Amino acid sequence: MGMMNIIAVSSFKGGTAKTSLSLNIGAALAKYYDKKVLLVDFDAQANLTAGLGFDPDSHDSMAPVLQKAKKVEDVIVSTCVDNLDLIPADTWLERVEVTGVLASDRYSHERLKETLAPLPYDIIIIDTPPSLCWLTESALIAADYSIVCAAPEFYSIKGLQRLSYFIDNIAQRHPIEVAGVALSFWNKRGKSNDAFLEVIENTFPGKVLDRKVRRDIKVTEASVHGRPVFLTAPKSRAAEDYLELTKELVTRM
Repeated sequence: MGMMNIIAVSSFKGGTAKTSLSLNIGAALAKYYDKKVLLVDFDAQANLTAGLGFDPDSHDSMAPVLQKAKKVEDVIVSTCVDNLDLIPADTWLERVEVTGVLASDRYSHERLKETLAPLPYDIIIIDTPPSLCWLTESALIAADYSIVCAAPEFYSIKGLQRLSYFIDNIAQRHPIEVAGVALSFWNKRGKSNDAFLEVIENTFPGKVLDRKVRRDIKVTEASVHGRPVFLTAPKSRAAEDYLELTKELVTRM
């Protein structure tokens, strides 16, 4: 990886551990790969912000930056991990595209891309909302790569296909590549694993990442402490899985 890479982490529904993945892959890249990493919480639920120990109500988000009311440098905060910074989220993000200067801007989707382009990071990871909305579209337009998150429960195949069409549609206008599909809450002995993997293989051929993230209470405990799992439980299954997954993604990018 030479120049800056921007990665959008996406999922068409909640409950896929998308935020834990964004946080822990970002932390792994900063801690073990010596990359300068910026996490952008672009989901109004602000789980990533809370998961790094910040109160979403006491920090500015990307919203005033996109509205041209603040400079992006003013909303970046340092985290408990060296080389890992964060732009928090807040509830204002949810309505950002229908307010102020963005409401009348036909090209409002391009604004995030323009804002992130000059920043001095090796990698920027954007945690998107679990829906196909303006925020998700802006993130994918800004990104070089997308990581798709899924969990092996009864899956709406239509939802996965919608996400795949959504990304393809953006890829026709902006170069973006799916770096991989990351599976969380994995149980090696799951009854429907094969059927589920087949659905993903049909929707995102050749994209399923080998390392699956197993269910681990240590991830929840880490987010309660506002830290990545590498700091709270470095010997845990989750720490091992996230580190292997990061290695695989680095190879694919």
